[in-house]
Amino acid sequence: MQTANLAAKPALKQYAEGGDKVSDRYLFWMFGKFLAPYWFQLGIVFVLLLLVSGLTILLPYLVQRAVDGPIMSGDLAGLIPYGILYFAVIVVTFAMRFGHQLLLQTVGQNALVDLRQTLFEHILKQDMQFFNNTPVGQIVSRMSNDIEALTELVSTSIVVLASNMVSLVGIIVVMFALNWRLALLSLIVMPVMVSATVFFRRRIRAASTRYHKTIAEYLAFINEQFNGMLVVQLFGRQAISRDEFDAINHQIRDVHNDLRNSYTYYASILQFLTTIGLAVVLYGGGQGVLAGWATLGMLIAFIEYVRRSFEPILMLSEQFAQLQTALSAGERIARMLRVEPSIDDPADPITPEDKPHSFTIDDVTFAYEEGHDVLKSIQLHVPAGERVAVVGATGAGKTSLAGLLARFYDVRTGRVLVDDIDLRSMRLEDVRRCVTVVPQNPYCFNGTIADNLRLFNPDITQEEMERAARTACAAPFIERLPGKYDYELLPGGANLSQGERQLLALARALLHSPTSILVLDEATSSIDTETEALIQQGLTQVLENRTSLIIAHRLSTIREADRILVMKQGEIVEQGTHEALLQRNGVYAQLYRRQFEGMMVQ
Repeated sequence: MQTANLAAKPALKQYAEGGDKVSDRYLFWMFGKFLAPYWFQLGIVFVLLLLVSGLTILLPYLVQRAVDGPIMSGDLAGLIPYGILYFAVIVVTFAMRFGHQLLLQTVGQNALVDLRQTLFEHILKQDMQFFNNTPVGQIVSRMSNDIEALTELVSTSIVVLASNMVSLVGIIVVMFALNWRLALLSLIVMPVMVSATVFFRRRIRAASTRYHKTIAEYLAFINEQFNGMLVVQLFGRQAISRDEFDAINHQIRDVHNDLRNSYTYYASILQFLTTIGLAVVLYGGGQGVLAGWATLGMLIAFIEYVRRSFEPILMLSEQFAQLQTALSAGERIARMLRVEPSIDDPADPITPEDKPHSFTIDDVTFAYEEGHDVLKSIQLHVPAGERVAVVGATGAGKTSLAGLLARFYDVRTGRVLVDDIDLRSMRLEDVRRCVTVVPQNPYCFNGTIADNLRLFNPDITQEEMERAARTACAAPFIERLPGKYDYELLPGGANLSQGERQLLALARALLHSPTSILVLDEATSSIDTETEALIQQGLTQVLENRTSLIIAHRLSTIREADRILVMKQGEIVEQGTHEALLQRNGVYAQLYRRQFEGMMVQ
């Protein structure tokens, strides 16, 4: 038998909002990875930022020169060159600021496109255990709310912060170059501002994390309630749903208030410190002018420099909540990107031949949770072309058997083989090409009947599609619909009956996997007797000489199977043909008589 290196892999860690903390350093590294392809544009942005910073710093200096020169000497004509130069600097600064903001936002949006695509593809490759453990609302929140938070960061916050921080460094350097005494007075409240920023950063970040976690829970709740609306109304759960919504709605309000309060306190403290800083400069600088170690023009310039030096921190206060929200969103996205599927492709995959396949379940034991085995030492070989049916009570392990064969999950012990190749030695793409599962509750995508049959593959011809529909007996109901194969389906195929969706799923399986092992997971359980007869007629031809595993609830549908397996509590307790099992008078015979008598009573 062909095998590959099948080292045991740890089970997938359930994704949770409260998972391992992601450092800011890691977040900036992650953002940098997506920004790296645009290094040339970012270089232009950096140069423009430096130029804007330099020109911004030049303006107060021009005011100082004008005051200490022409104004103090009464030379009004001497003010004209300063006025012209001041105006020219403003125009050039505006043009450069417009250029770097536009270019930076363009780069940011392109990077977010890459991040969004990477996240979506990462979610696509996750296994079924991930989707079983992760509420849909959380996944939707990562792809929508959290990406939107990063969009706001790139389009607004990062532009404001980057330009102002570059200006701040330049202003501090110029102030010390002009007058170190006034520079020290100007920065006297800066340590207090930094301390306040560090303190409130933690509070706002924590509040933002709680807020978005609550939003994710809210989305999950809404998704669950609306998808289960039929049950809610049938059993009169409206009052309970209303109370549950009221609780989570108030929780959102309370967490939002915590976030708002932290931000308001922080902004107010910064405004107060800014006023104190300006007062200190005005008083100390006035003393300096009187003492002769500063000029009036220098004092005016320093007041402007102080105002401009506080601007980045004030801007930070305005953008702080958004910045922390974005970092919190980035942390959740980073945690999801860290989740690796427990099922992935091997380093050196083995490719199966394109032919009718056999499969073997070799001494397999499987559990969704440790200590609760749902399959126990299953031993089964099905040669190519054999039709095998599986029956048993609910919870016997029938669907788990189908899931292992399609490698939705990996076995704990033993092996699952297709044509003597361990599934773990094959690419998942090849596994799904060899094994096709028609689930009990098939899903239909937004689009036409043809889209759902082709699965948006333009290479499939109309003739191939119609032939598959006829074989699966789906053509009669399709041709009765307005537009036939161009009939538009509602989300989930809500404008089709359960039986029609099942027929569509059968036709889709036949169209995409003509030679694969066909697994029917109670595919006829939700179909009326007349439709079931049509399906059986079509499947008789389709399953001829084709390897198949038919999980059935209605025993009348599997009497023609080559072999019937009877499962009980995760074990195969009987197997044989329909007639042989009836003669044995065991579990199968009891199930058959019970079901047949029930049908007779009805």
